[in-house]
Amino acid sequence: MRIGIVCYPTFGGSGVLATELGKALADKGHQVHFITYQQPVRLNEFNANIFYHEVRVTTYPLFDYPPYETALSSTMVDVIMNQRLDLLHVHYAIPHASAAYMAKKIVETQGRRIPVITTLHGTDITLVGRDKTFAPVVAFSINQSDAITAVSQNLCDETYRTFAIEKEIRVIHNFVDTQRFHRRPIDAFKRVIAPNGERILLHASNFRKIKRVQDIVHIFDYVKKKLPAKLLFVGDGPERPGAETLCRELGICDDVRFVGRQEQMEDILAVADLFLLTSEYESFGLAALEAMAAGVPVVSTNAGGLPEIQVEGETGYLSEVGDIGDMSSHAISILEDDAVLKKFKANAAAHAKKFDIHTIVPEYEALYNRFLG
Repeated sequence: MRIGIVCYPTFGGSGVLATELGKALADKGHQVHFITYQQPVRLNEFNANIFYHEVRVTTYPLFDYPPYETALSSTMVDVIMNQRLDLLHVHYAIPHASAAYMAKKIVETQGRRIPVITTLHGTDITLVGRDKTFAPVVAFSINQSDAITAVSQNLCDETYRTFAIEKEIRVIHNFVDTQRFHRRPIDAFKRVIAPNGERILLHASNFRKIKRVQDIVHIFDYVKKKLPAKLLFVGDGPERPGAETLCRELGICDDVRFVGRQEQMEDILAVADLFLLTSEYESFGLAALEAMAAGVPVVSTNAGGLPEIQVEGETGYLSEVGDIGDMSSHAISILEDDAVLKKFKANAAAHAKKFDIHTIVPEYEALYNRFLG
């Protein structure tokens, strides 16, 4: 198959999932064409079946805001016609689904019909899509897609509640390459972070308000009072300065490291003992799943799709949003006993295999084949 994948190229869950899907499809012999404004961050290896097409937006004094969606549609048309694509798979509704609809209509005038599959990832429905400025376009472009998928049952239900969707939304969960995350820790790296064998807690996100990263700091402060521990923050975003300030106020800066955005999460997760996720909402929780694949138990909120990947009391624990005390108690209960921690680590790794890339990717292939006859 010749597949066009349209996504955001950043560290967010939708871009990561789309890139990993494209790489997996290319490994299986499909020709994959990424269409976006810069090379996806996870697209860091050469593969003869992978092509990248940059969306170039020309600036004119007439436009206060560059017309990205129009440029995206035009690039889609160019790739569809010249690379003879069989289908488009767009990730995140805005503006990809609406741009794909425009491209589809343009190529129809040139005698080509191309199916469009839209995958919903989360904030395109729960945040951006609810904005009255975008809602009519979001609903229309989703309904005009040939197939719609959502990364969790929770997101599927939320989409039906938010919009008048007239078509079936199929749930295909996010996935993880469990083999990639099955790593032995780099001892030298671990000794630098925890020279005295302290427990290592980890949080990775885009540091937006919805992630509640200051809750992470408070939880770590509770844990540190009970046992020796270190905290790693991976990622960057608008809430990072507030988290750094809180660390200084609590006097725990020496035990907290902010390491910024990192591409090789498997090496970082390999040294971690516990993953913390305190979000107000997660459509799925890909970062938590990657942690579990690395054998790292997760203490998280019970928001959104997280209960679909977590097993309470086995892979970690779920708490109400904002319940710092409960999450702290759960974290301590896992970390204070070596045997308990070992059991949770094994459970997390075993459960993550249910979401392995080799299990989930064939679901997408089967969906593609429905529209290619």
